[in-house]
Amino acid sequence: MQIDLRTVSIQPLRQTFDHLARRFGDKPASRYQEGSYDIQASENLHYRPTWDPDQELYDASITKIVMQDWYALKDPRQFYYSTYTLARARQQDSMEANFSFVEDRGLTDLLPSELRQIALDLLIPLRHVAWGANQNNTFICGYGYGVTFTQPCMYHAMDNLGIAQYLSRLGLLLGGTEALETAKQAWTCAEAWQPLRRYVEDSMAVRDPFELFIAQNVALDGLLYPLIYERIVDDYLAGRGASAVAMLTQFMTDWFDESKKWVDAVLKVAAAESEHNRAQLQTWINAWTDRAAAALLPVIGQAFGAEADELLGEQVAAFKVRIEKTGIAL
Repeated sequence: MQIDLRTVSIQPLRQTFDHLARRFGDKPASRYQEGSYDIQASENLHYRPTWDPDQELYDASITKIVMQDWYALKDPRQFYYSTYTLARARQQDSMEANFSFVEDRGLTDLLPSELRQIALDLLIPLRHVAWGANQNNTFICGYGYGVTFTQPCMYHAMDNLGIAQYLSRLGLLLGGTEALETAKQAWTCAEAWQPLRRYVEDSMAVRDPFELFIAQNVALDGLLYPLIYERIVDDYLAGRGASAVAMLTQFMTDWFDESKKWVDAVLKVAAAESEHNRAQLQTWINAWTDRAAAALLPVIGQAFGAEADELLGEQVAAFKVRIEKTGIAL
């Protein structure tokens, strides 16, 4: 008996979905493309929002930014649900290891009292700022247009919720439940926190999703994270013996370095689309950056006093250099 083994090549009738073939050609698509492109609901929406009947349920005209193709605002990280959750799971494992290391060795008990108080005063109220960022990015996702733009905003929202939880855990380690209550009182009543609290609350009333993207993810985050987590935590506190605090806020530093690549990519593409977009983005960034800087000054002044002006000025200058690389002159 003789058996002949043959290799048969089967040519698929279709390489990908029709809507992806129209955009990228008839070739296999990546998982990011399948989960992100041309899936924005745009037809057969049946009704207009009862709270604003002049707009569609998903309406690109709600923002002053005009894009010929909203899918041009892609995420350079190419996050879709699977890659996003896998990346954050690895970071979560790392953070859990950091918390276990600090707790098991009692490193928080070794913190100098002055540095412990600075960490409590500066960091724990920021969990309310992170919650505001969660709400703002959820709004952008809900009212923005184009999945490559709105999808990362929802991931951004959940990241900020995680940041708020990490700050809460830090507060519990450094001062127990009393630290969380004290931080809440500072957020609602302390004079130093009221400009930042007003910034967060005013941003939550912004209707234009792209302006809100500027107010939250560009201006506020662009100044807050380098100032608080890089300059104060990693440089000032860690350099004086509070390396445990730097370990417990490592996610915030790594997350900002990663997420600003997406934020800058969105700005660069939107600004290059038209002179109208560039001028509008310039106006928004100038206005919200001034407000963010003024709001953060009394916050960092709690630790640096008269030196806070110089520290803030250096960070604003670095922020402007970063933004100008996207093609937006400030």
